[in-house]
Amino acid sequence: MDIILTENVKGLGTIGEVVKVKPGYGRNYLVPQSLAVEANDRNLNEMEHHKRQLTHKAEKLSKEAADVKARVEAVICSFELKASEEGKLFGSVTTMEIADSLASQGVEIDRRKILLDQPIKELGEHEIDIKLNAGVNATIKVNVVRAEA
Repeated sequence: MDIILTENVKGLGTIGEVVKVKPGYGRNYLVPQSLAVEANDRNLNEMEHHKRQLTHKAEKLSKEAADVKARVEAVICSFELKASEEGKLFGSVTTMEIADSLASQGVEIDRRKILLDQPIKELGEHEIDIKLNAGVNATIKVNVVRAEA
């Protein structure tokens, strides 16, 4: 019996794959659990249509992400903070502050997409990665300078 998987099934395949299984396994387990549908002409055509739609949507998202990447990488975030003589900050620069700085420059990025392992705690220029849609990553420069007293 040929079926089209609608969910990932361990040891069998991934979503959208057409696989051959024993009739009892397909009829009694996979189809009732909504893990698969029978691979007839109607379902195969529907699956192909669905794949084309997903491909079109993915292309659109990647173009939008590339535009956002260009806008994000053109921005430099600067912070003036108090620091010790060794260059250690008395506070830190967090993802929330970076997101606010980007927003003030016209680029709206969710702070959870900013990949910062630890808050920035020293002076200097830092490169921070931002995870955008469709697997696109952007890098921004964050410049931390000593505030004049």
